[in-house]
Amino acid sequence: MAKKQKLELTWVGKENRPRLEPRILLEDTERSFHADYRVRDDDIFDNRLIFGDNLLALRALEQEFAGRVKCIFIDPPYNTGSAFQHYDDGLEHSIWLGLMRDRIELLRHLLSDGGSLWITLDDNEVHYLKIVCDELFGRNNFVTNAIWEKSDSPRMDARFFSTRHDHILVYAKCIERLIINKVDSNADGAASHYDKRDENGRPYYLKPLRAMGAEDSRSDRPTMYFDMKAPDGTGVFPVRKDGSDGRWRWKKERTEKDRHLIEWVRGRTGWTPYYRIFGDQQSSRPPETIWVHSEVGSNRTSKAEIKTIFDGVKAFDTPKPERLIHRVLTIATNPGDLVLDSFAGSGTTGAVAHKMGRRWIMVELGEHCHTHIIPRLKKVIDGEDKGGVTEATGWRGGGGFRYFRLAPSLLETDKWGREVIAKTYNAAMLAEALCKIEGFTYAPSDSVYWRQGYSTERDFIYVTTQTLSQQQLAALSEEVGPDHTLLVLCSAFRGNGAAWPNLTVKKIPNHIRERCEWGHDDYSLNVENLPKAPPAAAPADADSAPETSARSARGQSLFDFGGDDQ
Repeated sequence: MAKKQKLELTWVGKENRPRLEPRILLEDTERSFHADYRVRDDDIFDNRLIFGDNLLALRALEQEFAGRVKCIFIDPPYNTGSAFQHYDDGLEHSIWLGLMRDRIELLRHLLSDGGSLWITLDDNEVHYLKIVCDELFGRNNFVTNAIWEKSDSPRMDARFFSTRHDHILVYAKCIERLIINKVDSNADGAASHYDKRDENGRPYYLKPLRAMGAEDSRSDRPTMYFDMKAPDGTGVFPVRKDGSDGRWRWKKERTEKDRHLIEWVRGRTGWTPYYRIFGDQQSSRPPETIWVHSEVGSNRTSKAEIKTIFDGVKAFDTPKPERLIHRVLTIATNPGDLVLDSFAGSGTTGAVAHKMGRRWIMVELGEHCHTHIIPRLKKVIDGEDKGGVTEATGWRGGGGFRYFRLAPSLLETDKWGREVIAKTYNAAMLAEALCKIEGFTYAPSDSVYWRQGYSTERDFIYVTTQTLSQQQLAALSEEVGPDHTLLVLCSAFRGNGAAWPNLTVKKIPNHIRERCEWGHDDYSLNVENLPKAPPAAAPADADSAPETSARSARGQSLFDFGGDDQ
């Protein structure tokens, strides 16, 4: 039987996947920042700003935050072939697609079941990336492609068309669980068409009472063809533009019931009935797919915002206005929800999320993490940022964030070409890193030295750089007891590790050498940072005797001690 085929986009190197090292995150309290006092009871202080490669950072976040992020907004490099100041934005299509695919896979894993992913792109790659996202999310989880009017004026020097829009692809983790918030009909100038007010000052606009569009003829709904009395007493029937009989939107009974909503307008051809549609302050509407610059801002708007915040500092070439992010978070989140942006840029997503009372995580590799993002967030927290959506959100300052950087690679190569544990790792860092690699939650016990992490309530992990003797392992097995199991990772051990059923004993770094790509610190969207080629398949008996000869060929490892260890 032929293999079942599927619709997919293929490209050169699609099968290549990076083997990412699950790094730990190290907090730098000198760069973390919090308000001096609590402004509101719901102030959020545990937001995270991560400095480092975003692919490695997403892998680092995976264990703790998988299934917890409500909204992910990313503004990745557009692959336009242009050179931008803060990052290189030009790659061959297949390379760009592969690098984006790797990130979106991790982003999907971080989303909650009711969460959504929002991606801004232009015409260069949006249609290709949509197919990739269809493959990763399932085509049924595609929500919409919103159009943002990024330019508020035409480019007169355009060769063909003056491009004035970008795309915003929206995907749900699970479309059945997705809840989309409505938007305020009076927000962002959206209520400009409510151009009339009644005697009580309520805004409204008029809509013709005659049915228009499909099924608007008398024959479609005969009972909705009748005469209505105009203010001068004349009878008015619904008439289509071609002079044929039409029909009303309402039945005769409703025209009597809602007579107070009907407004007559006299034109050259006589009286025409309209009805009022009110736009109260509490009114809302479903979000639309055309986002004009007058509602959410343009590139010009965002550049002005950045210049206001960073006086004398060169602004980004393509920042996003705060009102655009505000629209996204209004639709996709509620107060307290977690928002992630792994292409933080100048930090707009975090700034807006902070003002809206959302928790946030941002990742940025460029030095503008320090020159732009941190100063901007400090102004938000201190209440000194008066622009953007500050007034609309009623923001007065407060809260804070924690600054993290990615730990260096766990394994490094010494001067003899041997892979050894990096010298920068202390005992606590080593235990946390190995917990993450093994899928354990790092939670060192204050009273039981060997309980450094757990995978279940009965399964624990113990990490040590000691060489454990047979007597030490026997004593450890007795402490663990028959009701629990323990993974022991040590530099070396003597005796038969299988002698104790409740212990699994492994040597480090031998146990983890082939797990991932060690020492690969930069997977950014540059050709020179592509993933390494996958290693050749290991022989079937790789866990047996050949390990010794392979070790001998490399030279003795820093963690290989004694001649009779197992």
